[in-house]
Amino acid sequence: MAIRAVFFDFGGVIMRTEYQSPRQKLAERFNMDYDEMDKAVFCSDSARRASLGEITEDEHWANVLKRFKQPASETQPFRDQFFGGDIIDLDLVEYIRSLHGSLHTGLISNAWSGLRDFLAKEKLLDLFDTVVISAEVRAVKPSARIYELALEQAKVGASEAVFVDDAPENIAGCQKVGMTGILFNNPEKSLDRLHRVLKSK
Repeated sequence: MAIRAVFFDFGGVIMRTEYQSPRQKLAERFNMDYDEMDKAVFCSDSARRASLGEITEDEHWANVLKRFKQPASETQPFRDQFFGGDIIDLDLVEYIRSLHGSLHTGLISNAWSGLRDFLAKEKLLDLFDTVVISAEVRAVKPSARIYELALEQAKVGASEAVFVDDAPENIAGCQKVGMTGILFNNPEKSLDRLHRVLKSK
C-alpha cells in the first residue's frame, strides 16, 4: 500500500543537542555529570507527569528548580543554559517542507505543555498537517494509543504511514501498530532510508 503520511519526532530528530558544553557547565555548577543533569530534567517523576499532561511545563520547571534549591527567578537562566546547545536542523525542516502537500506530514512527540507554543514561536507549526503532543493527549510513546491518535487525525491506515524517531523503543512501538519505522541515528543516512521507503511504496 502506498505511503500517504510521514510522521516525525521533535526532540532528538528535528531539534537535537549538538553542543554538550552548556549543559555540561550547568551540571558542573551543581557537582553533577552531564547524564545526571539530563536525567534530573527529563527522567524524574515530575518530567513523566509533565509528559502526560498531569502538570504543566512551568510546574515541572518549578519542581526542577526546587530540587536544585534555586529561587524561581533563576528558572529562565537555568532553562536557557540547559537547552543552550540544542539546535533546530534547518536542512531537515526544509526536507519536511518539501514533503508537505504531496504527503500528510505530522509530528508525534513526547513533550510537555509548552511545545506547541515553542513550535509556533519558531515558525515550525506550519510544517505539519497534524501535531500530536503527549501532554495534550495524555499518552506517551511507545504506547499504541499515541500512534493510533496520530493515524486517526491524519485519516490514514497504519500501513500507509512512516514514523521517524531517534529512540529504538518508539520505533518498536509504531511497528507494533503496523507503521513503518525509521530509526533516526544519523541525519544523512536516516533521510536516505526514508527517501528509499517513500520511493519503494
